[in-house]
Amino acid sequence: MRIILLGPPGAGKGTQSARIVERFGIPQLSTGDMLRAAVAAGTPVGLEAKAVMESGGLVPDAVVVGIVADRIEEPDAHGGFILDGFPRTVEQAAALDRMLADKSLALTTVIEFAVDEEALVGRIAKRAAETAARGEPVRKDDTPEVFKTRLDAYRKQTAPLSAYYASLGMLQTLDGMKPVDAVTQDVMAILQPHAERVAS
Repeated sequence: MRIILLGPPGAGKGTQSARIVERFGIPQLSTGDMLRAAVAAGTPVGLEAKAVMESGGLVPDAVVVGIVADRIEEPDAHGGFILDGFPRTVEQAAALDRMLADKSLALTTVIEFAVDEEALVGRIAKRAAETAARGEPVRKDDTPEVFKTRLDAYRKQTAPLSAYYASLGMLQTLDGMKPVDAVTQDVMAILQPHAERVAS
């Protein structure tokens, strides 16, 4: 299964990804994690991405597409994967379609978490406070100011993906404001039939 999770930052994509990984044993490919790893390693891509990420901006398409193309070649992704945080733009979605077609692969489904943005700002502030309370460093992109910048970027650049994938008949939209376990049930209801088809 090759799955894309859509939704603004803080919508619960990471939480649901972890549960999909646990249930189906396919890796979560988070561009955020891949980029942070590149930043930590001081790679050329990482250095290019670092300044953009810290200001809440979006990393250039060519950089992100290159990282994703490399990652899905790794052995653990051969049986499928979850893309979290990619594609962010219609241009990236088209690049992903071309990349998968070149590898004779196709997406299984696109799941979008519909959420209330004001509630999200509160959710992120709570996450930052809990992280600080544990004595861990708070991500720079989890401050309310940067988070609002990220939301704005999402509205302008990523929200059009809903229409793109809907036009391809691939979009499934869920209520992301439900309790976490209820959202998980909705996600599994979408994925289980695909898993059964793969198994058979």
